[in-house]
Amino acid sequence: MGEKFNIGIDLGGTKIETIVLKDELPIFRDRIPTEAEQGPDHILNQISKIYTQALDVVGSDDFTVGICTPGSIAPDTKLLRNSNTLCLNGTALHSMIEEKLNHSVEIENDANCFALAEATLGAGKGHELVFGIIMGTGCGGGFVFNNQIRLGPNLISGEWGHSVLYPDGNECYCGKRGCVETYISGGGLETQLKNHGINYSAKEFLNKKNKNELEIKIFDEFLNNFGRSVANIINSIDPDIIVLGGGLSNLTRLYSQGIEEIQRYVFSGSFKTPIVMNKLGDSAGVYGAALL
Repeated sequence: MGEKFNIGIDLGGTKIETIVLKDELPIFRDRIPTEAEQGPDHILNQISKIYTQALDVVGSDDFTVGICTPGSIAPDTKLLRNSNTLCLNGTALHSMIEEKLNHSVEIENDANCFALAEATLGAGKGHELVFGIIMGTGCGGGFVFNNQIRLGPNLISGEWGHSVLYPDGNECYCGKRGCVETYISGGGLETQLKNHGINYSAKEFLNKKNKNELEIKIFDEFLNNFGRSVANIINSIDPDIIVLGGGLSNLTRLYSQGIEEIQRYVFSGSFKTPIVMNKLGDSAGVYGAALL
């Protein structure tokens, strides 16, 4: 059996990163700016540029290519939706990339790639059913069963960020009210802070040591909403492990007080689900892309 090469490309809003895995071990990595303000054609040229570098390393015709990107391909129109690289929304990104690279490509959203990487190579390795959570600017998620991403007929499996916590709650860009994302993502938390006249970033606020009474109340509500949201996942699919990623996952209180809040809402007398920090950090997306 020959050597197995996998090329992964992480198409982010500010950078495009590539990795080459040889038998699941990295042999090349690089990143270049996306320069999204120059439009879709320029982004495709940047992808082609970094892909060519990866090809030089592979030196073989036997390889796979995977792309990780925010947003997802709509199953009916095959067009990209919900990407924070706004100029790509509504484009036939999948076919455009295949035509540009002259190679078949698998494409998945960043949360699914995160979950796949952590389930296969990271903190969830060795577990059968892994749920990966991203708590960053938004809230994404994905679940992996036996090292395979579960997509679902609507291609929205794992989109826990748009589960409704409070029917009459905060407005969400998706058109609903009270979505998880509006309470425990970085963007959602910052909106709440601004509504109370508090001008901190989510990271600054969560790590602030001497909080006043109002700030303590907001912080405790954040952890309570985290607990309620994660408990809903456990009550629904009871995964073997939950891996947290994204900038907010570095908050140590998630793994103590946050877990206590989960316990309050889990439909079980005992609570055994490991809630762990990711191992691959911001590399998970590009690893996941290569593993698609």
